[in-house]
Amino acid sequence: MTLTADRSERQRRTFQLEMATETLIPLESNPDVMNKFLQKLGVPNKWGIVDVMGLEPDMLSWVPKPVAAVTLLFPISQAYEQHKDKEESEILSKGQEVSGNLFYMKQNISNACGTVALVHGVANNVDKIELSDGHMKKFLQEAKGLDAAGRGKLLEGFEGIINAHKELAQEGQTNTPSADDPVNHHFITFVHKDGSLYELDGRKAFPINHGPTTADSLLEDASKICKEFMARDPEEVRFTVVALAASD
Repeated sequence: MTLTADRSERQRRTFQLEMATETLIPLESNPDVMNKFLQKLGVPNKWGIVDVMGLEPDMLSWVPKPVAAVTLLFPISQAYEQHKDKEESEILSKGQEVSGNLFYMKQNISNACGTVALVHGVANNVDKIELSDGHMKKFLQEAKGLDAAGRGKLLEGFEGIINAHKELAQEGQTNTPSADDPVNHHFITFVHKDGSLYELDGRKAFPINHGPTTADSLLEDASKICKEFMARDPEEVRFTVVALAASD
């Protein structure tokens, strides 16, 4: 399966949450913009966002290794919402195992899902990513001991990250929308933690454990879940996948 969305299609896609405390201009799904954002927050340039051009093995082989996180941008649809409700109901009924080492936070700010997704990717890999002193490191230090809701609340008032989002949201290859423009795409991130593959979505009630994975197989296993998102909306082509990967 080849991802066909080009830069013009990959416009500033995210999902506008109701009852959020603030509405931001969304980040563009553009590795250049995302990398400037991460570097501004203290992520070393050894690590960066790269395009995943397709989900078949030969296409995945082009992605630099190691991969620390996989981020999916997808259209919000009725099929997605129905699956989300069913999935959450089943987990509440049957339960699931969630590692105590997993970093997860709620999204309280409209159009901040790109920022939340990038934070999720970095926060769950601080053993690999040596953060310099900066806004990301400070945020993660202050977020220790907080629950998912508390971390979401912390981000609301964390000016260093919010201001970086606002600055980089003005960049990219598409026309900058206003914060009030309706958008219906959403970012989520997949990470490996303690032997399991987790889907981290600040809109959901909790992280989703998708079963076993390893650091080496994260990209391939996350790609399988991305394919499931696509299969639920077979008429849609507006999907984008990127990875947080190390460069030589």
